[in-house]
Amino acid sequence: MGARGALEAVLFDAAGTLIEPREPVGEIYARLARSHGVALPPERLQDAFARVLRSTAPSVEADPAREREWWRGIVRATFRAADGRARFRDFDAYFDALFERFAAPDAWRVRPGGRPALAALRARGLRLAVLSNFDQRLPGLLAGLGLAAEFEAVVIPAVAGAAKPDPRIFAFALRQLGVSAERAVYVGDDAEQDVRAARAAGLWAIDVGSLDSLAELPARVDALAARA
Repeated sequence: MGARGALEAVLFDAAGTLIEPREPVGEIYARLARSHGVALPPERLQDAFARVLRSTAPSVEADPAREREWWRGIVRATFRAADGRARFRDFDAYFDALFERFAAPDAWRVRPGGRPALAALRARGLRLAVLSNFDQRLPGLLAGLGLAAEFEAVVIPAVAGAAKPDPRIFAFALRQLGVSAERAVYVGDDAEQDVRAARAAGLWAIDVGSLDSLAELPARVDALAARA
């Protein structure tokens, strides 16, 4: 049992919780689109992307090519939702540039307070993992951001064969750590797919939006440990 008494592990969502794009997604979509013949407001693309992603079941494909094709559909649907009249000179070239941009570590950053929070949690004897609906680019991003060594496991749908909010992905991650659900905390930014899904799977849950920064997370985990 870890130093936090009844709690042994903390699992993190990735995008929006532990890491975030250096620029808003809509800005990146719009800037690259302009160089491929499409000019749309970043705000409209941001809104369209969020709506499309929320309404589409995450990919659980283990094949990177099929996973990439899933993302191609998301991007195509985003532009249709933003403006059905938008026409690219070469959509495939645009998508390739966009996909590679989000695979680059320098397109991302660790969210404020993240590094000291991870160090403090590890100092408490807690085991750490990432559980995310991200794709197979995630391990490379974590490595490029200097975070890979912090985690015992990185669980994504392509590995688990399930995606949040399915409880099977939580069960898979817990098996990787050898920890029971009631001794684990999940930290995420989505009320349904993260917080509610984690609790339904038997874990404790923390909404990262309730923290001013991740630097507050160790104290919040301490408070949960006292309750657990």
